Amino acid sequence: MLARRTLGRIASQPPALGAAPSQARNMATLREIELRLKSVRNIEKITKSMKMIASTKLAKAQRAMQAGKQYGIANTEIFAHTGAEEAGKRKLFIVISSDKGLCGGIHSSVSKATRRAFAEKDKVDEDSPIMVIGDKSKAQLSRALPKNLVLTFNQIGRDIPTFADAAGVADLILTSDVKYDKIAIVYNKFVSAISYESAVVEIDPENLLKESPGFKAYEMEDDVTKDLAEFTLANAIYATLVEAHACEQSARRNAMDNASKNASDMINRLTMQYNRGRQAAITNELVDIITGASAL
Repeated sequence: MLARRTLGRIASQPPALGAAPSQARNMATLREIELRLKSVRNIEKITKSMKMIASTKLAKAQRAMQAGKQYGIANTEIFAHTGAEEAGKRKLFIVISSDKGLCGGIHSSVSKATRRAFAEKDKVDEDSPIMVIGDKSKAQLSRALPKNLVLTFNQIGRDIPTFADAAGVADLILTSDVKYDKIAIVYNKFVSAISYESAVVEIDPENLLKESPGFKAYEMEDDVTKDLAEFTLANAIYATLVEAHACEQSARRNAMDNASKNASDMINRLTMQYNRGRQAAITNELVDIITGASAL
């Protein structure tokens, strides 16, 4: 008898202040989904706009890359006929990157290629210096190889790189006190509009050009070899800069395209979830109305 009275008093008590009815909880959930839908739609608009901008820049970058490749071809022909002797293991690595993100794994590609080169102990001295163009790869290599970083560049290649940018970088490299036996430029090679791969191009410094059989066959002044070494370095840096810039724009366009597709898929899922929740709330309200009418 006492137990029945106690249960009767508990059943007759009003609900606690903190407890919300199921209808209110459904409304809160629908409100949250609606806000999330709005934010995802805004993100989709941004990624689509960035994709269109990257597509426009990619067309310009490809034209500049085709023109800049002629500089790289000229360098290749020069070094193919020098026949330079094998250099030492101390290489100067010039890593071509940029300051901007939102372009997939374009920066980590050259950073990984640099780390793989240092992993080959029989070919590369572990104390080989590294110079980085771009803040993104600088941040990555400063964690992996902090003792090897000697010089970094930024604000280069914000737009299409020019030969003046490459000449300025080459001048700073040659006037620095860094000691090296050979120069290796690590960059991203343009394969197609949807793919790229890391590559390394090696440049012979002035001392190797002087000792090469191809140059010894001719009598020339010392300034000729010095100017040629500086010019070939600037040529190689310019050719790799414009190709890496084209790869960056291509990767950014693909990244924004994937982001837009993911946002569209998320919008479809959230819309379906919102419609199901709204239909469930309407059904619950109808059930409450019908139950109240039948009770009367």
